[in-house]
Amino acid sequence: MNGMTTDIPAWKTGLFGKCPHCGEGHLFSGFLKLRDHCDVCGLDYKFADPADGPAFFVMMFGCVPVVIFGLWLEVAFRAPMWVHLVTTLPLLFLTCIPPLRPIKGWLVAQQYKSKAEEIRADQRLS
Repeated sequence: MNGMTTDIPAWKTGLFGKCPHCGEGHLFSGFLKLRDHCDVCGLDYKFADPADGPAFFVMMFGCVPVVIFGLWLEVAFRAPMWVHLVTTLPLLFLTCIPPLRPIKGWLVAQQYKSKAEEIRADQRLS
């Protein structure tokens, strides 16, 4: 890549934690902490604010099904606590923690691609 390609799909840059502008620079400086700017093209990441979006998607598509599974396991089999500890608890961790970073990266890339920005007070309708 030449460092200035803007036609990279948002899901791809998000999945790999790359800059939504050039696709080469790193988006994160920690597990979920965004860098201040791209280390390759210099894109300022101050526009990025996915807020609670990643947590919402993880809860709805990961945690809720696992909790339903745990409830089903309890009602159907009256499973002892140790069964929940070796099935439901690991499933919760696997469906909650790993998807957070790619989802946050995808939401940041979507904000960049759609040029989303916060509405200022003077732009609000009365």
